[in-house]
Amino acid sequence: MTRGAARGWAAAGGETVRIGVLENPLDFLAEDHVREREVCALIDKLAAGSPVNDSERHMLLAFLNEQLPQHLADEDIDLFPLMLQRCAPDEEIDKVIHELLAGHGTTRLDAPAIAGLIEAGERELPAFSKKMRTRMTGFAHQARQDLIVENAIILPLARAHLTKNDLAKMKTHMLERRSSDVPPLCVYVPRQQP
Repeated sequence: MTRGAARGWAAAGGETVRIGVLENPLDFLAEDHVREREVCALIDKLAAGSPVNDSERHMLLAFLNEQLPQHLADEDIDLFPLMLQRCAPDEEIDKVIHELLAGHGTTRLDAPAIAGLIEAGERELPAFSKKMRTRMTGFAHQARQDLIVENAIILPLARAHLTKNDLAKMKTHMLERRSSDVPPLCVYVPRQQP
């Protein structure tokens, strides 16, 4: 595991504390993106038949089952609607967000299934079937594609356009999501194109 991964994993247990000390919630989202890349690397490692240690497996499952749904809610419920309000129409952010929301919907459905494959592989199977490996690597590939767009387009535009009040509201909602026992549900529907 890389030094960056170790830092991400070490921080994973204290997620609410980390949001509380970060002034800007966009920095927290960027950290989540780093952690998600590390998770994708571990998924690829497992799919390739390489072992991961118990700590990595535990953190991988915690990310897929707990942290990823919260992260997706952070973006879908708070970040994306704020971006739609603040960005100019000629930036065409609505098209980018629409594509990301579709990807997030798929991720939201696939993450528990991928976690289930990993848990089943841990308990029962000596190796993942070709179908399982394909599903795992496809999940990791799609996550990386979304991360490219989020890091290259969404976060820079958010840093340029969101107000201090927007960021404070977003941070409050992120903290509320992480202090609740209720898993986040995303019911946000993007506005329709005229």
